Formats: sequence, C-alpha cells, structure tokens
Amino acid sequence: MKKFIIVFLIFIGVSSCNSVKEYDKQYINDPDMKLSARASERYETTFQVYREAASGANGGKTGGGCGCN
Repeated sequence: MKKFIIVFLIFIGVSSCNSVKEYDKQYINDPDMKLSARASERYETTFQVYREAASGANGGKTGGGCGCN
C-alpha cells in the first residue's frame, strides 16, 4: 500500500509539470505574477518612503527627512 501511495504521489508531481509556450513567456515578468505584498501595502510603503525619508531597508528613495528627495 505504501508503494502505491508513493508511486501515485510521484505520478501526480510529474504530471503537474508544464512547459511554457513562447507566447506566454511575456507574462512571466508581469508585475501581477510577483509574490509581493498586496497593492494597498505597496502603496503604503511608497507613501511612507516619500513621507518618512528615515525609513530604510525597503529599497525606496531616501532623503533628509524634509521631503526634498
């Protein structure tokens, strides 16, 4: 029984593999495909970066805190 379950799981794992067609490759780098924060969190992070220049380690623009980035 264990052997059957293992073979079944391997079969399911292998059958789920797909090759990407040439015309679908343009969508791989689409921003909607990224595993990032939700849109509202990205907006809040962008707002915080421009508003609070002291916030670091988020890859955004930094400045002196006076809003003159």
